[in-house]
Amino acid sequence: MGMNRKKTEEYIKNQYGIEPDFPWDGDFVTAVFRHKDNRKWFALIMRVSGDRLGLDTDEPVDCMNLKIDDPMLLDMLIHEKGIIPAYHMNKQHWITVFLDGTVKDKKVTDLIDLSYSVTAGKKKRR
Repeated sequence: MGMNRKKTEEYIKNQYGIEPDFPWDGDFVTAVFRHKDNRKWFALIMRVSGDRLGLDTDEPVDCMNLKIDDPMLLDMLIHEKGIIPAYHMNKQHWITVFLDGTVKDKKVTDLIDLSYSVTAGKKKRR
C-alpha cells in the first residue's frame, strides 16, 4: 500500500518537525510545507479534480507537488505510474505525486527528502 495524505503529513511532521501552512483564506485543504529558516516550499499537498490531472474522472484526488532539481531524474520519474509533471507549478522543476496509494511509501518519502534537501538553505543541505 502506498502513501495517502494523512501518512504523508505525519511523515513530514515526524521527520522535519514541520506542520502544514494554509496560506489561502478559507482553504484548509491545500497545505504548504515550508522550511523553518528560509520559508521555501518543499511540498504542496492539495485535492484536485482528477480530470485536471489527466485522469478519466472528475473525482477529487489528493496529490503532492515536490521539487526535483535534476532534469534527468525528473524525466524518469514522470514516466512512473502515479507521478506526473507538476500541476499548477513549473514543470521543469516540480512533479506531482498522487497520494492515492499508487506510489509506494519508500518512493514518496525519498522524494519528500529530496525536495526538502534541494530547497534547503546552504547550511542544511545533506
